[in-house]
Amino acid sequence: MKDKDIDYSDSPELTDDFFKNATMTMPHNKVLITIRIDKDIIDWFKSDGPRYQTRINSLLRRYMKAKKKAS
Repeated sequence: MKDKDIDYSDSPELTDDFFKNATMTMPHNKVLITIRIDKDIIDWFKSDGPRYQTRINSLLRRYMKAKKKAS
């Protein structure tokens, strides 16, 4: 397919107004580790589909922030 054949009618062009309040967020550096987690916990996270490690990381981050806020 050539560029001229692409239908952009459902995706409007992004203008300067769209980017006016945009912020750039850099991803956190990831560290490869080995951790032992109960099988039923991993099975539960995996049952929700791919990216289960990302969900675990997100949950741990929320826990960390809550603990920091509480102290």
